[in-house]
Amino acid sequence: MSTQTAALADMTPDELARATAQAMYEADGCSRALGMELLEVRAGYARLRMAVRPEFLNGHQICHGGLIFTLADSTFAFACNTYNVNTVAAGCSIEFLRPVQPDDLLTAEAVEQVLSGRNGIYDIRVTNRAGETVAMFRGKSAQIRGNVIPVAE
Repeated sequence: MSTQTAALADMTPDELARATAQAMYEADGCSRALGMELLEVRAGYARLRMAVRPEFLNGHQICHGGLIFTLADSTFAFACNTYNVNTVAAGCSIEFLRPVQPDDLLTAEAVEQVLSGRNGIYDIRVTNRAGETVAMFRGKSAQIRGNVIPVAE
């Protein structure tokens, strides 16, 4: 067993989740470029935050839905990869519930609902600075080959 593999094996589930999230964040140019901050990660859970910048506004001068979706999707990705098994989206949907104003601060919180075999279901709530729910996202995950943090065979 390699030193890294032994170190991963000695981690609690939440320590592994944080280490996996850090490795993913460092490799995730999109989330970093959009200014997403990783606030909290534990097994099956993630919370991210993103400020609404002027270039995020659409023609109605509210936050573009695609950017709200991207925040929710990134939060989903961090939550479903917390077990250090490469996991991707197999499907997802979003419901936009209220407009997001310029200069707001969005927080997305992903909670694992079920993990069965290689598939999982995650619900992501996106809230504004006032704590109001602006969108609800549901993602279905599928585990694929490999690990976020390489593990020796």
